[in-house]
Amino acid sequence: MDTDPGKNLLKAILEADRTYANLIIDSWAAAKGYESAITDLLSGVLEEIGRMWDVTGDISLSQGYVAAKIAEDVFAKALEAKRMTANDQKIIKGPVVLGNIEDDYHPLGRKMVSSFLQIAGWKVIDLGVDVPADIFVDKALENGARIIGASAMMYSTAKNIQKLRAELDNRGLSGKIQIAVGGAVFKLRKELVDEVAGDGTCQSALQAPALFEGLWARAVSLIEA
Repeated sequence: MDTDPGKNLLKAILEADRTYANLIIDSWAAAKGYESAITDLLSGVLEEIGRMWDVTGDISLSQGYVAAKIAEDVFAKALEAKRMTANDQKIIKGPVVLGNIEDDYHPLGRKMVSSFLQIAGWKVIDLGVDVPADIFVDKALENGARIIGASAMMYSTAKNIQKLRAELDNRGLSGKIQIAVGGAVFKLRKELVDEVAGDGTCQSALQAPALFEGLWARAVSLIEA
């Protein structure tokens, strides 16, 4: 067995050993906490799995599914640990609305962003997958959200974010509600942010809280101008 927890976790995921993968993560969290388990252990492993998927194709759908379920396990534990900390119970930021854009059914990236935002103190309204543009905007207005986070894995579905921009334009809300875009395709095609008329993006879920801080401040400044 390797002494590197990251290598052992990757091996466990590739062998679909969900129990052992959780043991590795729990052992790490016992010493450093679940936030560290996500940022310092799991994120690197998921990035490697993403590279294997995008570049080498050396990963199966079932292995990707196991990775997603293990990620969900640790995100749930991190959020539960957060809720048990009395000083962290007060929600002080947001709300924001997240979802996979219309016709996109790849939730892992969105769930990672949701978890990191919640850990950072944001209230997240998660609409799930295949969300039409008008529903995004309706829910943002209903909840007073100033940011809509739209996720897409592929170019064909990312283009549907243009419908979200058109919906905001038609209702006179562009600027007042910012669009954060993300997903695997935005890492490969950086020009896509402008093509779909997004207001911002980031390279990893770890950077999402900083992105949302900036977009929220921009929306508020435009409202007050």
